[in-house]
Amino acid sequence: MRLKKIFPGVYGVGRDIATENSTPGFRVYDERLLRLKGNEYRLWDPRRSKLAAGILNGLKRFPFNPNSSILYLGASSGTTASHLADICPNGWIYCVEFSKRMMQDLLQVTMKKRNMVPVLADANLPAKYLHQIARIDIIYQDVAQPNQAEILLKNSELFSPRFAMLSIKSRSINAIESPKKVFKREIEKLKDYFSVLEKIDLRPYDRDHVLVNLERK
Repeated sequence: MRLKKIFPGVYGVGRDIATENSTPGFRVYDERLLRLKGNEYRLWDPRRSKLAAGILNGLKRFPFNPNSSILYLGASSGTTASHLADICPNGWIYCVEFSKRMMQDLLQVTMKKRNMVPVLADANLPAKYLHQIARIDIIYQDVAQPNQAEILLKNSELFSPRFAMLSIKSRSINAIESPKKVFKREIEKLKDYFSVLEKIDLRPYDRDHVLVNLERK
């Protein structure tokens, strides 16, 4: 099986993508592990990760590198965050999660992936976790709440990332209105602070979702 580098830390394996496992032998969500060229790789499921779906749907600008530090808003049980921990082994992944239930699962992952930092907090209130976060290069946000753009802007004002990625779920904002109109309105809210590099439709992996790739002005 051939291994092809797509982005720093991201590899194509046939029709799949994978990251090199920073904790060999450890699975986060029962993903398949592969041994290739003396290293272990974790297959990255696009139906479990919107970033993986975005990559497979043609993402061109990839802001992450081995030294990146990331503020991850809405880390849930750590699926995508754990792949970012593989991609950025010299950086930190600050994993903000509001649900205590999800935090229990996330803690199990952060005990193994030592560059992941669990933060039990509400992403709407970044001042409350400001003291727990060091320098940030990128904000990655996957929060299914009606005020998705506002959450990103609040956190960007405090942490001043160079880049941001926002997964917009239209049904969490307005379940009746056309998703296309919802996406346009949310993205407009960001344009004073960010330039929009790309907008990736996540179908067929996720319906009514787009991944917006942003760079600070």
